[in-house]
Amino acid sequence: MTCRLLFIGALLVGLGLWAEKKLELKNLPPAVQKTIQDQSKGDEVKSITQETEKGLTQYEVESMRNGKHRDFNVDTKGGLLEVEEETAFDSIPNAAKEAITKKVAGGKLGRVETVTTMAGATLYEAGYTAKNGKKHEVRVKPDGTEVRD
Repeated sequence: MTCRLLFIGALLVGLGLWAEKKLELKNLPPAVQKTIQDQSKGDEVKSITQETEKGLTQYEVESMRNGKHRDFNVDTKGGLLEVEEETAFDSIPNAAKEAITKKVAGGKLGRVETVTTMAGATLYEAGYTAKNGKKHEVRVKPDGTEVRD
């Protein structure tokens, strides 16, 4: 029975039935549409998806601006939650660089982003592949303190 359920689950994932649902701007609430339009001026919008994080439904917009990744999250009332902008590793504060380098520890560093939260905090997020091949992300404050969600 367990094998049958696993097979059915794998089949559904393969068919894309359990994947995040891609949305069209015109089908979103008006306040969400406005925020997305305001935030994505000049951007190439790659996708809009709906997700739930910590019990909060939100829309994630993945876009490109001037050849760099720029993603942002909007709540169901149109409030901007956070903006993630691709940035050069060398441009972030030294303490943040040191903390990220220590976390990567011989793995392979991926994309680095500056994250601005709705509270006005600036964080740095880095994707990396560990030595064992697993992909991870780490978020740190400018002083290098790791932020755990």
